[in-house]
Formats: sequence, C-alpha cells, structure tokens
Amino acid sequence: MKPLKVALLGCGVVGSQVIRLMHEQAGDLAARVGAPLELAGVAVRRLGRKRDVDVDPALFTTDAEALVARDDVDVVIEVIGGIEPARSLIVSALSKGKSVVTANKALLAEDGATLHEAARAGNGDLYFEASVAGAIPLLRPLRESLAGDHVKRVLGIVNGTTNYILDKMDSTGASFTDALEEAQTLGYAEADPTADVEGFDAAAKAAILAGLAFHSRVPAADVHREGITEITATDVASAKAMGYVIKLLAICARSDDGRSFGVRVHPAMIPRTHPLAGVREAYNAVFVEAESAGQLMFYGKGAGGAPTASAVLGDLVAVGRNRLAGTRGPEESTYADLSVHPMGETVTRCHVALDVADKPGVLARVAELFAKHDVSIQTVRQEGHGDDAQLVIVTHRATDAALSATMEGLRELDIVRAVASVMRVEGDD
Repeated sequence: MKPLKVALLGCGVVGSQVIRLMHEQAGDLAARVGAPLELAGVAVRRLGRKRDVDVDPALFTTDAEALVARDDVDVVIEVIGGIEPARSLIVSALSKGKSVVTANKALLAEDGATLHEAARAGNGDLYFEASVAGAIPLLRPLRESLAGDHVKRVLGIVNGTTNYILDKMDSTGASFTDALEEAQTLGYAEADPTADVEGFDAAAKAAILAGLAFHSRVPAADVHREGITEITATDVASAKAMGYVIKLLAICARSDDGRSFGVRVHPAMIPRTHPLAGVREAYNAVFVEAESAGQLMFYGKGAGGAPTASAVLGDLVAVGRNRLAGTRGPEESTYADLSVHPMGETVTRCHVALDVADKPGVLARVAELFAKHDVSIQTVRQEGHGDDAQLVIVTHRATDAALSATMEGLRELDIVRAVASVMRVEGDD
C-alpha cells in the first residue's frame, strides 16, 4: 500500500514525542490506518540545534511553507503553537486538500472559524483532540459520542500548572510564589507562566469545549477569565477550615431557558467531597453533564510531551483512515448559534471575608447591604481580634452582577476596613 506522507511542523517537547511514537509503533499504526505512515519532513526554526530524536537529518527544514505545499504530503501535524505562522500554514495545507492535526488551542479559540472554513473549502479534515486536556479523550466524545444528546454543562480542571500550584498551597501551606517556583523547577510551569496563572490557557480551552458542547462558535474574547495570582495561603487555609478546596475551573453552562450559555474561567471553592477536589498535582479532570447520559467524568494527564503526542497520534490514525476511504470526519457544528450571555447574568454563590470593626451593629449593617442587593446569606462566621474582627460570609445563589454590586457596596461601608477576599463557590448545588 502506498504510504501516507506526514509533514510535522515543530519538533519541541510534543513534536519529538510524535516522531518517537511514529517510529516505535510504525507497524501497529500502519495496521490501524490501513497504510504505512511516512515522515515527509520536519519544519523547525533552527537546523543546527541538537535534538534527541531518531530521524534522518535531511528531513529537517526551516521552510515550513514549502513543506506544507509539497504535492506528496497527505497530512500536516502542527505543534508549533501560537497564532502566526501556524494559522497561515494550516490554512495553506487545508486549502490544498490536505488533512491537518493540530494541538493549537490558542489559535482554535482565537480564529477557529477561519480554520474550519478552510477545511470545508479544501475538503480536508481538521482534527484537534490534543488542544484540550492532553491525553484525555474529551473532544471526540463531545463532537461525536454525545452528538445525539443535549449537553447542559461542562465543568472541570483543564490546566495542570495551576492545579499543581493550588494543590501544593493546599497540601503544604505554601505561598503562591513558592508553589509557582516549585512548579517551574519541575517543568510544570514555563519561565513566563502568565498564560497559565492568569487563566489564558484555560480560557482558550473553555472556548473550544463550549463550542463543541453547545454547537455554537465561541470566540476567546467571550470567555470570562480570572487567574490565580491573587490567591493567598490565607484564602486556601480558610477554604480548608470550611471543608473546601480552591481550584481553577473552566465552566460552560447553558442558561435555564436554553437560549444562551455562559463560559467562564476563574478560581472557585469546591467541597472536598466533590470528585474534582481529589484531582492532584498536574492532572486534569472534566465533568460533562448531558440530558440523557447524565454525568460523565474524564480524568488523566492534561499536558506533557508523551500524553499530548498520544492524542495527536489518535487524530493521525483517524484522518489517515478517512483519506484512504475517501471520506471526511465531522465538520464544525454551529447550527444552534446560541449567544454567550455576560458574566453578570451567571448565577453562582460567593465566599467573602471582611475585616471589620468589632462593635455592635456591624453584622446588621452588613446584612442590610446584602439584602439591598437581593443576595441572601447562607452562613456567617465572626472571629474577634481586639478591636478588629473578621466576618466570613457564604451566600446563597445569586447573579454575579448582584454579588459584584454587593462587594462594591461593602468596600464603601465605613465599618468595613477591608474586603480581604472574595471567592466564588461551585460544585455543591
């Protein structure tokens, strides 16, 4: 059987593992696809760099455009990341009728529409399982297995770096800075961790998940995003004392009337009895709640060279089979065309810690302000320290807009010396 030729764009942590797996599993992959897979070329930025990969040096090139344009290339794997030149290279490949496998969550979230339109116009496949949650089979179940169901909510931990940091803060009492430094030492966090700790990485993944779950296009700009840089050891300890743990969550949920949905990424307190509370270190886990299937949980390694390469190879087998059969995989499904409602309309709960003067009437005035904004208090705890006291309040469910207005009002009260922390509460409804 004539081999299918594969062009690889990028030979970093993931790309090198893709090459390793293609070599080690060549026989099995050929049997699963129906034809051998042959590496046609590897595009890199610098030719002279030493790489720990078993590949003919003649296959390396710095001319990615020429590699993608070759008539003998059947499939392009893109693992260079970023917006450009990845977008131009993928569009070029798809427009020439080639199939593309990508792990580029930032590009899919930023301009997925352009990629899907190019795939449709060029009659090629666009697969991207590796873009969210590493090795965890998550996107294909949403895209295909649950195509006959009605997904109501997707909730999960989709960034291993932040989960490692928060887990260390919870288990050891470490500060954010110390936990981040440990994550960097172990290779879980980049030298510049902004994309992870500020929630950009998780927000891109949430946009992809919401688009698949709700059959609508979701630009990254529509995702409400908050990071974990403001979380302190005191916040973590307070949550622990109440039987909660803090996680950075991606939450995609339909409104009650089904006409819109919300997409958000932010830290939240969840009960220690919740399955997500037990997700440790750099692992990922995602709940999918569907009308007929009920609750499904996907758990595993959400990052790393080998786990991500595993997902890339799974997609490579799928697109290879399609090419041999003369068919295509499923196209982008946006028929629902639902709107993304603003964060203010999201209904949630809140944990608030207030530093106040320890004198009569304080609690009454605070409760009056909550009532003014139609926010009901579920529990309140007061701890006194001489002339100072701290009020810890957990609310019932209310709109985020009402909760935000309440927080602004608290900051203006003369009896409130500081709003020490504000944290949403999820997972116990």
